[in-house]
Amino acid sequence: MIDWNEEQQLARDTIRKFIEAEVVPNIEALEHEGMPPYDIIRKMYQTFGVDEIARARFEKAMERDEAIEAGETPEEESAAAGDDLGIDTILSMELCRHSAGIVTAMGVTQLAAGAIMSQGNVEQKHKWGLDLLTGEKVGSWAITEPGSGSDAFGGMTSTAKLLDNGDYALNGSKTFITNGPHADTIVFICKLIEEGVEPRQRKILTFVLDSGMTGLEQSKPLRKMGLHSSPTGQLFLEDVIAGPERLLAGLKNKNPKAKKKKSDPRATFAAERVGVVSMSLGVVERCLELSVEYSKERIQWEKPIGEYQLIQLKLANMEVARFNIQNMLFNYLERKAKGKPMSFAEASAMKLYSTQSAVEVASEAIQLFGGNGYMAEYKVEQLYRDARVMRIYAGTDEMQIRAIARDLLSR
Repeated sequence: MIDWNEEQQLARDTIRKFIEAEVVPNIEALEHEGMPPYDIIRKMYQTFGVDEIARARFEKAMERDEAIEAGETPEEESAAAGDDLGIDTILSMELCRHSAGIVTAMGVTQLAAGAIMSQGNVEQKHKWGLDLLTGEKVGSWAITEPGSGSDAFGGMTSTAKLLDNGDYALNGSKTFITNGPHADTIVFICKLIEEGVEPRQRKILTFVLDSGMTGLEQSKPLRKMGLHSSPTGQLFLEDVIAGPERLLAGLKNKNPKAKKKKSDPRATFAAERVGVVSMSLGVVERCLELSVEYSKERIQWEKPIGEYQLIQLKLANMEVARFNIQNMLFNYLERKAKGKPMSFAEASAMKLYSTQSAVEVASEAIQLFGGNGYMAEYKVEQLYRDARVMRIYAGTDEMQIRAIARDLLSR
C-alpha cells in the first residue's frame, strides 16, 4: 500500500465535508466554552455507520465467546481483508486537522471498550461493551495516578480490599483521566491488598465501574494547555463497593483443555500508541497545508515569502515528515489487514517518530507565520498545543525509547 485507494479517498472527502459542517463551526465552543464533544461523536458514528460496524463485530465476537464459555472450540479467527480499517484511521486524521481533542475523547472510550472486550466474560461484555463500542456511552480508562507518572503499575497506590462477603472495597485517586468528568463507564485499575506482599509486587486487578456509584467522585474538567475539546479530570474513590461481577477476569471456559487467553496490558498501550500516529499525520498535513498557503500569500520585501530558501527548507522538511509518517501508517494498515500486528517496540518506534515530527512541524509552522502564528486566528498555535501532549500521553518519549532499546538489546 503506497497511497490511499479510490474508495478511501472518497471516504476522506466525505468525512472532511462532515467535519467542516459539524466540527469547524463549533471550534470556539469546543475549545473555549467547555462544550463536550460526545454528541458530535455520536452523530459522526451514525453518519458513517461506525456504530453499525461496531455492532456487527460485537455480535460476531459474542457468538465466539458464548461458544467458548459453553466448552466448545470455535475455529481460529482469520484476518479479514481490510477489516474496515480505513474508516477509523481516516476519521482520526481528518479530525486532527481541526480538533485532536475529539479523537482523544473518542479513542479513550474505545480503549475502555477494548479492555472489557479483551478481559471480560460474556455477561460483562453484553452489559458494558456494546454501548461503548457504538458510542452510546462515554468510557474512561483509569490508570494514571498523581504520584505514579510513567511508573504506572509500580507506583500505583489505588487498592482493592477483598471483603468477607466476596465484594471488594476500592480506594484511591486517578488523574489526567480522559472523559473522566463525563464517563458513564470507568475501567478502573488498582492493586489487590495482599498481606505480606510488597506493594510493588501485588496483583493488578481491573474493575468496571458506573458513574454515580456510592463513594465515586468525578471532578470537573481540568484546565490544560491543549486538547480543550477533550474533557480531562480526576477520579476519587472512597470505599466504593464492587461485586465480583465487576472484576474483569476473562471468559468462563468450561473446557478444561482449552487454553486460556492471557490479557497483556501492554497490548492496550500498543494500540493506543499506534492510534497516535494517525493523529500526528492529521496535524502535520494541516500545518503543511496552512504553511504553503501562507507562504504564497504573505509578502515581504515585495515578494511572497515562499520564494525565500529558508521558508522553502521549512516546507520541504514538513513534507518529508508527512511522507514518512504516512508510509509508517500504510505499513501498519497492511500488516493489520494480513493479521500481523505491530510488536510493542514497533508501536513505540512509530509513536516516537510521528509525535516528535508533529511537534516539530507545528513549531516550525508558528515560526513561518511569525507573529501571526502566535495568534489564535491563524490556527497553527492550536495545532501546536494539541500536538505537544502527544509526546507525553500514551507513554512519554522516554518510555518509547526504553521499549525500543530493551527490544534491541534482547535480540
